[in-house]
Amino acid sequence: MPSLKRALPAAVLMSFSMPVMAQDMFRDSQLPGARLAPLPLGGTHQVTSGSAFNPDISVIVDTVYFNEFSGHVDDPAGFEAGHDHGHGGHDHGHDLDEGFNLREIELAFSASVDNYFDAFVMLALDEHNIEVEEAYATTRNLPAGLQIKAGKFLSDIGYINSQHPHDWAFVDRPLVNEFLFGDHGLQEKGVQLTWMPNTPFYSRFGVELLQGETSGIAAYEGSGRVSHHTVLPGELGNQLDPGHDPDRPARQRWRADTPFDDVSGPRLITGFAKFGPDLGYDHAAQFGLSYGYARAFQRDDLHSSLRYETWDGDAWFAGVDAVYKYDAGRSFGHGDLTLQGEYFYRQIDADFREFKFSGVNNGVLEETKHLARKSKQDGLYLQGVYGIAPRWQLGLRAEALGMTNDNAQVEDDGFASFGTSYRYAGNVTFRPTEFSMLRGQVNRSDFATEDGDDGDGWSFMLQFQMALGVHGAHEF
Repeated sequence: MPSLKRALPAAVLMSFSMPVMAQDMFRDSQLPGARLAPLPLGGTHQVTSGSAFNPDISVIVDTVYFNEFSGHVDDPAGFEAGHDHGHGGHDHGHDLDEGFNLREIELAFSASVDNYFDAFVMLALDEHNIEVEEAYATTRNLPAGLQIKAGKFLSDIGYINSQHPHDWAFVDRPLVNEFLFGDHGLQEKGVQLTWMPNTPFYSRFGVELLQGETSGIAAYEGSGRVSHHTVLPGELGNQLDPGHDPDRPARQRWRADTPFDDVSGPRLITGFAKFGPDLGYDHAAQFGLSYGYARAFQRDDLHSSLRYETWDGDAWFAGVDAVYKYDAGRSFGHGDLTLQGEYFYRQIDADFREFKFSGVNNGVLEETKHLARKSKQDGLYLQGVYGIAPRWQLGLRAEALGMTNDNAQVEDDGFASFGTSYRYAGNVTFRPTEFSMLRGQVNRSDFATEDGDDGDGWSFMLQFQMALGVHGAHEF
């Protein structure tokens, strides 16, 4: 039975000897003067002195073949696209185009800075972009089970939000995490304080002060200018400018100040609590509660017709999560079982305003509509993964998004109600070694559409991952 203190500092793509039993983690945290050390690379081993000046480096390559072989689905009604880097469409395979995709290359560095701090940096690369996915430092020796994390990081709300794509048991992210919190989940710059008290069972409490500028729950614009460049036909251009050549198009630029105020950060505060009862040596469970409040929610939309719409207010969310793991004690995960699920609800209280441009060049925005209403939306997923044979896993997942789906961020009238969207997935995963993984997955999507019909679609994904370098065993 692996424990945190025996976790191998080797390249592990996903811990196929899972699960790392939670009671070992809980028991170690109760030793006199002991607590869990900061975890490099999202893993469970402490950085050794040998890496103090030479950081551990990990490279994980994630490739996916995607094919929507029957029907087609757009974004779920009432929700915006969760993932878009400006290339290709959003096909609910985490920004996948039809055919072969180099989805992401994760380049991670971890090291012990000194006796006081550990550091972790993860860069996410694809064919078009390089993004700093995480870059933070964690304290090592605070008293009373306290720890501080500062930098850019994935929030610890819920269960899957803090995991990277190579940690997932499915090819794609759950809909509730993607569409309620943004394309990467809740990922922000800020500071986190956690407390692990000395209790007879595992318990961990945390609060995060975050900048609040992601899409989803904490969109932010601030003061600035809005502009639109228009090419007018020659005849219309001649009417506006009698001296203009009627055979040539006229170019006009419309500019005005936005109606938003600047709000200094941090603009988003979150809190979470996690509990793990002692269920014995072969069973483990963790239950979580999460909450967040965004004191500035700002979003705008400029249409080609020069209609300009804004939403300005605040937002909050709450959620619950649960994970259960059973270790059959057989080789390479055979017979192991993991069950997990999450539910989140968000509410956005924002004034909807519609404007038209008045004047050209340095003009102003003339308000034509002002409405106030709350957006109320939620979602959940349930999934299970079972080791059907050594190195082989079978996964099943069911999702519902928008059981409550009143959205005050739609065009024209400022608010509308929509139906519920569903998605079902099944996959088979094979792990030849701890350094590679092959997964085939089929998704069945039944999404609500804005006109009230169902958007049905079937898709197939074939995923291959390989890991190079040092990578710690994953957290519970």
